[in-house]
Amino acid sequence: MISINMTIENAEWGDEKILYTITEKALIATIDRLSLTQVTSELSLLFTNNMRMAQINTQWRNKNKPTNVLSFPAFPLKAGQNPGPMLGDIVLARETIVYEAEEEGKSFHDHLTHMIVHGILHLLGYDHETDDEAYQMEELEKEILQKIAIKNPYTELL
Repeated sequence: MISINMTIENAEWGDEKILYTITEKALIATIDRLSLTQVTSELSLLFTNNMRMAQINTQWRNKNKPTNVLSFPAFPLKAGQNPGPMLGDIVLARETIVYEAEEEGKSFHDHLTHMIVHGILHLLGYDHETDDEAYQMEELEKEILQKIAIKNPYTELL
């Protein structure tokens, strides 16, 4: 099993138990879909705001702006490979996720779940640098989210 450590820097994120439940559902669905077995690892999440996210994004990616989610793998993995004792860190920016959810007509919790799944996939070696990688990652995200009753996040708004 993967243990989950959470740091919530901003009270606007709400109830820690809800965030934990969302994270746990996303993690279990992802591990299950990828058929990873005998996984004993640790995942850390930082629930923060846009200002802090912009600082982290500047420090690590030289992009002086917030983004919705950043992932920092503890060890480089190939897609589908079992993680080591530390999976890595995921950083989430509340204002960006709220804004995107509103713009895309999604619930905040559904979009947050999607961002957590996206972050976990990055930690597990998946990426979207090429069209083929993006297609594979998006298909996995859709399948994983469907397992936890969340609609396809890539469906166009009408």
